Amino acid sequence: MNFAVIMFPGSNCDHDMYHAVKDVLQEEADLVWYENSDLTNYDAILLPGGFSYGDYLRSGAVASTSNVMKQIKEHAAKGKPVLGVCNGFQILTEAGLLPGALLRNKKLSFMCHQEELQVVNNRTLFTTEYTSGEVVRFPIAHGEGNYFCDDATLQAMKANGQIVFTYQDNPNGSVADIAGISNQEGNVLGMMPHPERAVEALLGSDDGLRLFKSMVLNWRESYVANA
Repeated sequence: MNFAVIMFPGSNCDHDMYHAVKDVLQEEADLVWYENSDLTNYDAILLPGGFSYGDYLRSGAVASTSNVMKQIKEHAAKGKPVLGVCNGFQILTEAGLLPGALLRNKKLSFMCHQEELQVVNNRTLFTTEYTSGEVVRFPIAHGEGNYFCDDATLQAMKANGQIVFTYQDNPNGSVADIAGISNQEGNVLGMMPHPERAVEALLGSDDGLRLFKSMVLNWRESYVANA
C-alpha cells in the first residue's frame, strides 16, 4: 500500500506519520510537499498534525483552500482512505470533508498527554482491527481540539455511525466526548489524538498501530476483490 503524507508550511508531525507507516508498518510512503503534489498513484492520504500556515487565520483554514485539497477531495470521492490527525482533522473540517469545527480547548490551554479513548465504531476502514467498545490509549497535543457541531449534525452523525472515537475523560470540552469522526461513507477519518505517536510500546502505547493495520488490511481485501 502506498501512502502520501502531505506536508504544509508549519506541519510538524509529518515525520512521525512517515515513521509509523514506513518504518513500523513497513509499507510504502512518501513525504509530499503540498505544492508539488500528484496524488494519482497513492492509495491513502495522510494529513499530519502541526500548525499549517501558523494557524494565523484559523487552524487548518488556509491549508483547506490549497490546490492539493481538490485532489484529496477527488481521492475521497473514489472511496479511498483519507486520515487527518490533529491539524489534519482541522483541515478536513475546514475543507468540508467532515462536519463540525474545532474550537479552543475548554480550559484555553495547550494539552499534551496520554488519553484513553473508546472505539465507538469498529466498522470503518480505519478501525476493523479494534473491537467495539474497546478502550485504547493515544496521546493528544493540541490547543484547539474542542470539537463542536450543532445538535442536528450530532444526531445525524450518531444515526450514521460517524462517531468513531470518544474520550473516556473529555480533556477539551468536545461535544459528546468526541475524539474522532468519519464521513458517512467511512473512508475519511479525522481525529485529534495521535495514532502515529502510539505505534511502539516504547512510546507508551502501541494501540495506534492497529489503525494503520486496518487501513492496509482493508485496502488489500478491496484490491484483491477488484483485481
